[in-house]
Amino acid sequence: MPLVFRSLLFGFLTLLVVLLIVDDVAEVEKESANIGLSKKTNVHQLVPPHRKAASDADPTVTTNIPNDVNRHGPSCNGTAAKHSPSSWTFNKTLSNLIRKNVLRFLDPERDISILKGTLKPGDIVHYVFDRQSTTNISEDLYRLLPTASPMKNQYHRRCAIVGNSGILLNSSCGPEIDSHDFVIRCNLAPVEEYSQDVGRRTNLVTMNPSVVQRAFQDLVSDEWKERFLQRLRNLSGSVLWIPAFMAKGGEERVEWALRLIRVHTVDVRTAFPSLRLLHAVRGYWLTNNVHIKRPTTGLLMYTMATRFCEEIHLYGFWPFPLGPHGRPVKYHYYDTLKYQYTSSSSPHTMPLEFRTLSTLHRQGALRLHTGHCDLDRGPQRDLS
Repeated sequence: MPLVFRSLLFGFLTLLVVLLIVDDVAEVEKESANIGLSKKTNVHQLVPPHRKAASDADPTVTTNIPNDVNRHGPSCNGTAAKHSPSSWTFNKTLSNLIRKNVLRFLDPERDISILKGTLKPGDIVHYVFDRQSTTNISEDLYRLLPTASPMKNQYHRRCAIVGNSGILLNSSCGPEIDSHDFVIRCNLAPVEEYSQDVGRRTNLVTMNPSVVQRAFQDLVSDEWKERFLQRLRNLSGSVLWIPAFMAKGGEERVEWALRLIRVHTVDVRTAFPSLRLLHAVRGYWLTNNVHIKRPTTGLLMYTMATRFCEEIHLYGFWPFPLGPHGRPVKYHYYDTLKYQYTSSSSPHTMPLEFRTLSTLHRQGALRLHTGHCDLDRGPQRDLS
């Protein structure tokens, strides 16, 4: 085939793909604007104006949030709500609309993990956020790739996504969290010693490679290896979601963890997100005018959960060092780490995610919890 003809054909195909993408985005926006819902449930209203103060967007604040609150916020901690259960009504129509629009960008059942057969040992993979850097698929990783999606054909009526904010401390939310049909947790956070506040049940938990270094001292001794293994054994068949191909730097820690899982036959179902997942999730939120640099783990889990869950409840989402009434809130409920949540070097946009999730709460698409939980007594009490 002549070179000129091949060049013209390639150019035509590229133009066609671009036009299809533009048309799809336009269709999503048009449908969102004209879906026939009331003004309150219009998709474009899921996103608050960028200049809107966090205290205005938060549906729960009864007193002014301190002035410095917008300068801080954690990675798996998004937002929180203090409405009593009786004042929040699930908006099933809006929830279904969000699910439908998410599916235009990704299918979480498929994108939750790369499957065995799509890669083989020795294959070279480019990191999602460091495209110039690569890693090889090891034998251990290949053996632990699932043969089918760990969420295949799953659908649950009520799901809980548990962030790691210190807002959970003294909440007594553990039994309420465990009452959900499916529980998602972030970054292998400890639960046993905090179970009264955070619950014990886990169906899916994420584990960034940095967790191996930060929480288990890079497995430098038999003691730390045993602590890590015990945490995994407590998962008892849950999905362990490892973003192994996001950014260069954690490949050794991933390999150490996978080797221990394989050698000790730990009862977990490993999953490794697809290479397109992060960009697809970001694309969905950008289309809804949420200009995030990189979605946090909490926002990722919520976006994916819309595919598997009818009603989604969020706990431990609070991206500020102070609570609504000015009391200090730990970054994580289980350690003493401190972060500059909104520094220019951070890949995350915490206050924007906070406002977005608050709006979704206010409209009934999801339920945010930050108060004291008591299944017997009903309404929550403010904690901070």
